[in-house]
Amino acid sequence: MNSARLAAEKATVSVVIPVKDDSVALARCLRALKKQTRNIDEIIVVDNGSSDSSANVATAAGATVVTCEEPGIPAASAHGYDLASGDFILRLDADCVPSGIWVQSICEAFVRRPDVAVFTGGARFIDGPKALRGPIAVAYLASYVATTLPALGHLPVFGSNLAMRREVWRSARFKVHRHDQHVHDDLDLAFHIGERYRIRYLADASMGMSMRPFNSARSFALRLYRGFRTVLIHWPADFAPVRWVKLVLYRTVVAPRRQKGTDI
Repeated sequence: MNSARLAAEKATVSVVIPVKDDSVALARCLRALKKQTRNIDEIIVVDNGSSDSSANVATAAGATVVTCEEPGIPAASAHGYDLASGDFILRLDADCVPSGIWVQSICEAFVRRPDVAVFTGGARFIDGPKALRGPIAVAYLASYVATTLPALGHLPVFGSNLAMRREVWRSARFKVHRHDQHVHDDLDLAFHIGERYRIRYLADASMGMSMRPFNSARSFALRLYRGFRTVLIHWPADFAPVRWVKLVLYRTVVAPRRQKGTDI
C-alpha cells in the first residue's frame, strides 16, 4: 500500500445526503455506499420533511438519520455538514450512485494535495434515453461551469459530487444562505469558500445521477432561477469585476503574508 493510501486510511470520512420523499433512489444510493473500497465513518441522511419511508430506509441501511424541519436543500445540506464529524465531508444526492472507489479516490486526492480544500467531480446519467445520456450530461455540466465561472472567478462546486475539508465548512457555515430555500446551495457555497480556498476538479470521483433535472420544463426552469438568484444576492459585494479584484488581491498579497506569518 502506498503512502498516500496509508495516510488516507487514517482520515475520517462523513457522507451527507439530504433527502425528501426519495426512498427508492436513496436505497440504491446507500447500497452503492456500502460497496465502497474505503470505509466510511458515518453516513448522515438529512430528512427534510419526507412523507414516504426515506427515514426508515436510511435507518435500515445503518445511516444516521437527522431531521431538518426548515424546508429547502440549503438548510438540509448545511444541517448535515454541521453535524459531520469526519476530517473530510463528502456530499451527494439521494438519486446518485457513486462508483466503488469514490470515497477512496477523494481521500487519496486530499492527502496528495494538502493545498486543495475542496474537490468536485462530474457525473454521468444512469437513466433516460441511452443515446442521450452522455451528450446531455456533458452539455449540462459544461454549461453550469461556463455560466458560473465568470461570476465566481474560479471553478464552481457540484453538490451531487462534492468533498471538502471539515475546517473549510466551519469557516463558511455562518456565511452561506442556508435559510433561503430558493438559493442554489452548490453555487452559494462556492461563493463563500472559493475566495480563500482552492477548489479543484477530480476526474477520478466518478458519479452516476438521475436525469430528473430534465423531467420537465418547470424543473429545469426552477434550477435556472435558483442559479440567477444566487448570483444576484451576492451583489454588489461580489459583482464579478469586484470579486475578480478581491481574488487577485487575496491570492497575491494576503495569502502569501499569511503563509509567512506576517501580520496584516
